[in-house]
Amino acid sequence: MRWLRHLFAPSSRRVFPAASLERIGEAIAAGERHHRGQLCFAVESRLSLGELLDGCDARDAAHVAFAQLRVWDTAANNGVLLYLLLADHRIEIVADRGYAARVGDERWQSVCERIQQALAAGEAEAAVLGGIAALSEIIAEQFPRDEFLRESSPGERGGADGEGNELPDRPVRL
Repeated sequence: MRWLRHLFAPSSRRVFPAASLERIGEAIAAGERHHRGQLCFAVESRLSLGELLDGCDARDAAHVAFAQLRVWDTAANNGVLLYLLLADHRIEIVADRGYAARVGDERWQSVCERIQQALAAGEAEAAVLGGIAALSEIIAEQFPRDEFLRESSPGERGGADGEGNELPDRPVRL
């Protein structure tokens, strides 16, 4: 009875209060100081009845969020979305095409599994922070920060060579 799980899903505001989202945003910003990739965290409490009837799963919803949040729209195709669907207890990672030949699915899945274990222990914020740290390591391997790149202010769009912070660091509640 998946629709019941979605009907009675916990609120993302309860699981991730404002202070928690602020710390997650700070972790994203700290990670991005060590790489040129763009990391985004989105949490969704539940899917709509229409989405459920259409057979939408967490992976489908993550791809929709990836597009809506424009994580794909980075100069170096190096955006990564960490997506959490609370009702289904699912974590999804959607990486832009810049990672396709560089990072295998098993590495992304390993991060999802670590986050899932921490979530099962009831540590939602710690789970996401651990996931951000692990993703930042992967991103730094593939898109290391060049010390000569110009630093930009948070939220500023970078140039054509992928410099700067192209996506907001603040987490998103969907």
